[in-house]
Amino acid sequence: MSKTAFIFPGQASQYVGMGKDLYDGSKKIHDLFDAANDIMEFNLADICFNGPEEDLKQTRVTQPAIFVHSVAIFQLLHGKGIFPDAVAGHSLGEFSALVAAGALSFEDGLKLVKIRGELMQSAGEHKPGTMAAIIGLEADLVKDACDKATSSGIVCPANFNSPGQVAISGDIPAVQHAMEIAKEMGAKRVVELVVSGAFHSPLMEFAQDGLADALKEAKINNAKIPVYSNVLATANQEPEKISDLLFKQLTNPVRWAEIIENMIADGVNLFMEVGPGKVLTGLNRRINREIKCTPVGDLATIQNLQL
Repeated sequence: MSKTAFIFPGQASQYVGMGKDLYDGSKKIHDLFDAANDIMEFNLADICFNGPEEDLKQTRVTQPAIFVHSVAIFQLLHGKGIFPDAVAGHSLGEFSALVAAGALSFEDGLKLVKIRGELMQSAGEHKPGTMAAIIGLEADLVKDACDKATSSGIVCPANFNSPGQVAISGDIPAVQHAMEIAKEMGAKRVVELVVSGAFHSPLMEFAQDGLADALKEAKINNAKIPVYSNVLATANQEPEKISDLLFKQLTNPVRWAEIIENMIADGVNLFMEVGPGKVLTGLNRRINREIKCTPVGDLATIQNLQL
């Protein structure tokens, strides 16, 4: 039996203009953005639709923007009778996935994302750090490069995105040291990323206490379908475990390649990237070219969808 998985993007998928067609074309999505503006206590929709890009790139804005856009697309797919058998999300995208799985309401999900984005931005200001993409080097060698660079500070793998693409995260001198070592080890490319902090590293511990308090207050339900977590790369549906894994996610690496491989092993043969951009579709092609992945990020795509 064929299985469909919805996968939800994380930070770096945002763009000015995102969601405007959804807002204009659907009363339901118009109301969703209005509700988001109330929860955020600023005009999130206006920044999504009109920018400026500098504002949209702020972590405290980017995360809720992508979350709202992703949930909007999910709701429109739901309205067309298109449902997933399993879900996963890249970093921030895990919150969108949990809404799709019925584990979080939109309102509770957005409140958590609002706090998470603010805390992660503050953590980046409190303990400045950076990230870098290491291209064309095996994951074990990237780990070795990080281990060798710890003389310069904290640095560790942060995102295992696809074979030959690993992001590292940590103190600025240590990340730059690890980049040099990775080059010497034979990496095809090393690229420092434009980020506001060292995500998925111990430098995010500053954000964990605040998120823990918010998670205690959030109503987390049993997920109706399997949710593959970033931390373990395996499926889970239990509320207590969901909460614990969201807490741990801040300082642990995103095991994206393993998540996709595990979903395929569990019978998924169609992926839909639900939200802005096509980042995950590109990663999926590198992980397994045989399995179809369709990006669904705008109203026209939903209207023309043939399954």
